[in-house]
Amino acid sequence: MKPSAVLPLCWAAVLLDGFDLVVLGTVIPVLLEDKVWGFTPGTGSAVSTVGLVGMMLGALAIGTVTDTIGRRKALIYAVAGFSFFTLLCAFAPSALVFGILRFLAGLGLGGCLPTAITLVTEFSRGKVGGAATTIMTGYHVGAVLTALLGIVVLPAAGWRWMFVIGAAPALVLVPLMVKYLPESEVFEKAEKVGLKAVSGLFKGGFLRATLAFWVASFMGLLLVYGLNTWLPQIMRVAGYELGAALALLLTLNVGAIVGLVVAGRVADRAGVRPSTIAWFAAGAVFLALLSVRLPTLGLYAAVFLAGCFVFSAQVLVYAYVGRTYPAEGRATGLGWTAGIGRLGAITGPLLGGALLSAGIAYPWGFYVFAGVGALGALAVLAVGARALTLTQQPR
Repeated sequence: MKPSAVLPLCWAAVLLDGFDLVVLGTVIPVLLEDKVWGFTPGTGSAVSTVGLVGMMLGALAIGTVTDTIGRRKALIYAVAGFSFFTLLCAFAPSALVFGILRFLAGLGLGGCLPTAITLVTEFSRGKVGGAATTIMTGYHVGAVLTALLGIVVLPAAGWRWMFVIGAAPALVLVPLMVKYLPESEVFEKAEKVGLKAVSGLFKGGFLRATLAFWVASFMGLLLVYGLNTWLPQIMRVAGYELGAALALLLTLNVGAIVGLVVAGRVADRAGVRPSTIAWFAAGAVFLALLSVRLPTLGLYAAVFLAGCFVFSAQVLVYAYVGRTYPAEGRATGLGWTAGIGRLGAITGPLLGGALLSAGIAYPWGFYVFAGVGALGALAVLAVGARALTLTQQPR
């Protein structure tokens, strides 16, 4: 087991998680256009929702499981589980079965991200902002690769191959994790508190911070999943061809990668709290700008900058959480923040689907998303600077 293997292995696991972030958004236009299983925007919202419910339950459970059995085992089980059910999605015979498989894959996906962030954070030697944002570049590299695959694979081979390709890397990654991924020394030395870690989120001065983190995560994941699920279709409604709409999705996630690199450095130098507030606020500005008819270059620039700030803001929330809770409750804090945030991830696609069904997704969808970004900034402001010092105090 090598500590140097932690970052690349966790990064690769999160890359596969990032595949799932975008894959539904890439295949939905095809399912709608070809009327596969009688697919409608409502069906798309329902399938997205059940998958996100699975992610929410997985995230809520994984924190306490991880604080009990360890980060290493939990991450390996999560990656193996979601990859298996993602593969089965390629062979779904109906929308119902497809939705059930998305739910089961979601259980593992929900556990992957908070566990990977916790493990990397505990090997980060204090550079929490950089650790969280570095690991999350894998998330958006996975999203970018999926968007590229969608452009190439969908016309040539069909939507089912997207899920086969997304699951295949686990055949290599899981054995490598079993052989090389070490357990966190912080976990091994920490008191094993089990379910007490959950109650610890509301004691010792953490109540306000916990509730504020949940609200911020709700808003952040609403934006991440709302935009990645429906941006291609919103742009189709605005008059763009499928290829251009997918290219904008690609641009959004390229922006996310650049934003993560910058956000981590800024957070480690200027502080994670002010950086998170600034990133949410800037994301709101650029989302509002997308409601304006822009020339092609301006449109791509606005989408790129929206990606820079919107997705990094959510990751900085995770970094802030990792900085706030003590070791024995860190994975639980991250798991519950991610889990409650999944309610926002559920709301985002539902909201986008509702706006599309009502015929007002463009431009009103971007006004709504901008408002959500502003609320995220207010939620982080409500955490309070005092939360950063609480881990130095006896609980």
